[in-house]
Amino acid sequence: MRSLFDSRVRLLAVPALALLGLLAAFPALAQAVEVPKEIRIAVPDLSAGSQHSGGGVVDVLRTQRIFEQEFAADGITTQWRFFKGAGPVINEAFANGQVDFAYLGDLAAIVGKANGLDTRLLSATARDIKSYLGVVPGSGIKTLADLKGKRVAVFQGTAHQLSFDAALDSQGLKERDLQVINLDFNAATAALAAKQIDATWGTSNLVALQSRGLAELPLSSNDLNGAGSIQQVLVGSGDFVDRHPQLTARLLKAQQKAVQWLRDEGNKPAYVKLIAELASYPSTILQTDLENTSLHALFAPQLDQAFLERLQHKVHLAARQRLIRKGFDVQGWVDDRFLKQALGQQSQ
Repeated sequence: MRSLFDSRVRLLAVPALALLGLLAAFPALAQAVEVPKEIRIAVPDLSAGSQHSGGGVVDVLRTQRIFEQEFAADGITTQWRFFKGAGPVINEAFANGQVDFAYLGDLAAIVGKANGLDTRLLSATARDIKSYLGVVPGSGIKTLADLKGKRVAVFQGTAHQLSFDAALDSQGLKERDLQVINLDFNAATAALAAKQIDATWGTSNLVALQSRGLAELPLSSNDLNGAGSIQQVLVGSGDFVDRHPQLTARLLKAQQKAVQWLRDEGNKPAYVKLIAELASYPSTILQTDLENTSLHALFAPQLDQAFLERLQHKVHLAARQRLIRKGFDVQGWVDDRFLKQALGQQSQ
């Protein structure tokens, strides 16, 4: 009888041990299949009006409700978070676990990574965005060298600061050669119009001032062989990407719908109209800014060698200018497997 009892105990112990093992693993399994209720996307707000605008792929994604349609069947909402404080505030939101993805200019993305944020570089969203030097009419400022000792407004902590530093660097100059004043885009535009500063560095907002006779644009990044142009990227939280790779892959695939629409040159008039409405910019200004620009080239999403080399140069420059404490290898930041899938390429 004793041996029969022992054998029954041993038989019962096998499923009991298996059950214990399953229970121990259950929390990890539950976490692995947990689906988020929302996807939180941060964007610097570029609008001069009451509506939000991120420009480029962001405005197409939102107006066509591409992400919303992609994730609706899963009960996942898309939460767009626009920040007037641009990059620094978005990096803080990343650090506090408040966003999952962000569309950023190069400096903000670089600063976040350099400061220890676990972000992944997922896609290019715009490349070689033109920047302009705007000066007070009749100031006599024609070159960057003419800015020595002058009052120049720059939105510090954003891609425009790194863009300006790159332009200066191409001419052997540094910020300390000037009197740099930290103003956001709208404040800098108003200050230049009021002649409270001598110059500022910006984008199409300065074309608007020129059209009203309130600014001269003696040069752009195109005149500097691209030095001073801005690159834009999509970065994702490492935690979200690791826990939800399938959702990340679907997001990149859905993004391609907006990218393909943008890169169709036939859609340029519609794109200009869209940005003019959302950002409250005169459409004629945007037409002027994009007149000789290929949207097919501007919105190429690939993280190709040329794009990554530009980012790496910006990392080195940011370190030299002490915008970040230490540089890093951009290649180690790249996670392009989802983009390659979206583009129909095999991940290598």
